[in-house]
Amino acid sequence: MTGRLAVIGAGAVGRSVVELAGEYGYSVTAVADSSSAAIDSEGLDAEAVLDRKDETGSVGNETPEAALDAAYDVLIEATPTTLGDAEPGFSHVEAALERDRHAVLANKGPVAERYGDLMDLVDASEGDIRFEATVGGAIPALSTIEDVGATNITAARGVLNGTANFILTRMAAEGLDYEHVLAEAQDLGVAEADPTFDVEGTDAALKCVILANVLGQGDREFTLSDATVEGITNVPGSALELAAESGRTVRLVGEASPGAVRVGPRLIPENGTLAVSGTQNIVQLETEHAGQLNISGRGAGGPETATAVLSDVGRLF
Repeated sequence: MTGRLAVIGAGAVGRSVVELAGEYGYSVTAVADSSSAAIDSEGLDAEAVLDRKDETGSVGNETPEAALDAAYDVLIEATPTTLGDAEPGFSHVEAALERDRHAVLANKGPVAERYGDLMDLVDASEGDIRFEATVGGAIPALSTIEDVGATNITAARGVLNGTANFILTRMAAEGLDYEHVLAEAQDLGVAEADPTFDVEGTDAALKCVILANVLGQGDREFTLSDATVEGITNVPGSALELAAESGRTVRLVGEASPGAVRVGPRLIPENGTLAVSGTQNIVQLETEHAGQLNISGRGAGGPETATAVLSDVGRLF
């Protein structure tokens, strides 16, 4: 293989993959956004494609569907996460696997909502999939599980949403209420204009569902509907003040343990391992023979998540 990539999705992650691919020794032969595609079997000029996107709103003159038929070795699925049938991301990965090509996902939907269907496609293909970027951005959580062995891990937990963590950290540090800090986070670009996915715990729950599926917890397939989820919208500033009086704080903690996925605000020691601050994430693995493993880092961001995507590409070759 020569390391040719087709990137589906031109948001922050997709753009960063296109920008950084050359540094990792890969060529990008196709890029698609929601309305167009740019294709060149010899390799695209990344700067030119992204400049065109900025100037015109589209990456090229081809249809998005044409990118799926381009000459590539690995499809990068970086479209926005959708729930339920996980479309169109699931179909993009299906198209690659049916062509016996590999796929790397940054999109959580197919892995969290249709894990069994995805594995069936892999079983029938000469291609394979990887999805490190779906859990914790740059944090190598899934590759660590692979190295340790899923059967040697009894549970996984963590702080897995940077927006929620930023809000709780600021509420605790400044004694501010939720609405005030949310507005600040939106002004800083840490929170989306519609922050529902983050602050209601959905994003963290999807990541925990993926962890549960990878670990084979409870010998069943999990989806978001199997998770018990509570967000941070009802956490009052007074709760953080009371917690601080006893040397504790509040974090949105997700857990994948045998038979259950749970996400919700939890009281934790103020100086404990899970008390990461700002937009930092942490994944904590409980192992049979190696004790507790803690992996922390940036859980979101275009370049950060792209590094996880490109590391996965390297594991496929």
